Amino acid sequence: MTKPILVNDFLLLRNIVPLVDVRTPAEFEHGHVPGAFNLPLFSNEERVSVGTTYKQVGREEAILLGFDLTGSKWSGFIKEALIIAPDKKIGVHCWRGGMRSGAMAWALDLYGFDVYLIQGGYKKYRGWVHQQFEKTYQLQILGGMTGSGKTKLLQQLKAMGEQVIDLEDLAQHQGSSYGSMNKMVQPTQEQFENNLADKLKGLDNHQRIWVEDESLTIGKRSIPNSFWHQMRGAPMIDIKVNLQLRVNSLAAEYGSLDKNFLMESTEHIRKRLGPEQTKYAIEAIMEGRMRDFVKIVLVYYDKTYRTGLNKRNPEKVFSLELNDSAIANQAYHLLNFTVNTHITNG
Repeated sequence: MTKPILVNDFLLLRNIVPLVDVRTPAEFEHGHVPGAFNLPLFSNEERVSVGTTYKQVGREEAILLGFDLTGSKWSGFIKEALIIAPDKKIGVHCWRGGMRSGAMAWALDLYGFDVYLIQGGYKKYRGWVHQQFEKTYQLQILGGMTGSGKTKLLQQLKAMGEQVIDLEDLAQHQGSSYGSMNKMVQPTQEQFENNLADKLKGLDNHQRIWVEDESLTIGKRSIPNSFWHQMRGAPMIDIKVNLQLRVNSLAAEYGSLDKNFLMESTEHIRKRLGPEQTKYAIEAIMEGRMRDFVKIVLVYYDKTYRTGLNKRNPEKVFSLELNDSAIANQAYHLLNFTVNTHITNG
């Protein structure tokens, strides 16, 4: 049985009904519903051939070519679908809910699957994604200078039952010139947005949601404008951590990284760091003096942070010193401060 279903309704079933995306591998890689499986009807090259035939010859000829290209694939499609959905309940979509998903739904239905056919396909899903960023959220921003341990603090808050959005994890970048840590690969902009919308979907937007203070861009990815403007207008707790603790933390983190990566990344901020300080920083990297290197670049990053902080509404910025090195104690202190200071997003 094939049942047409709206994107919003299907997303409520995602935990029990797997979703297959029948678009090409290239389309899927560019952006897909988080957790979806790629079961491409056509290869990247085959889709180009079908599209060219559609434009230059006509619809019927393109359909015939499509059947020629997929003729020997159908048993394989069904076998893969059985692995993905052994109980024979499955969701299917293509770009606009047209011929590709319709053909796959027909074949799976014929074999005995219960098929949920997503109306409007991935295009409709992308509309849903943008709608998530327009919603109002009770954001609580966690700020602090580079090396203050904000990410670890967010992770601890999440472990304690707080709602948390880790934008740097979603963007696979730590936000600075060194943010890729020489290993992280960023998703496409479209996939970053999909992942963020998926995280927001699972949260109660009427309850507090912790988010780290970020600029509009994280590496090469941009936070959706409507969500970022909410971040800028939300109350922020600016945590203060001893400089030496910050230096030690960053020196330990960067000390294991490839020296060439660190030097190349330092060169990227030469204009802002200045030629002399860039020279000293690179010398420190080459000689393994990580603390000296960190102290030099922190001058730039601290200045950048203060500039961003000054653009916020001072009435919504609350300073908190965290002197305890135990992350659990820091989190409890932060939560108590939030309650006692009556910080609300309103």
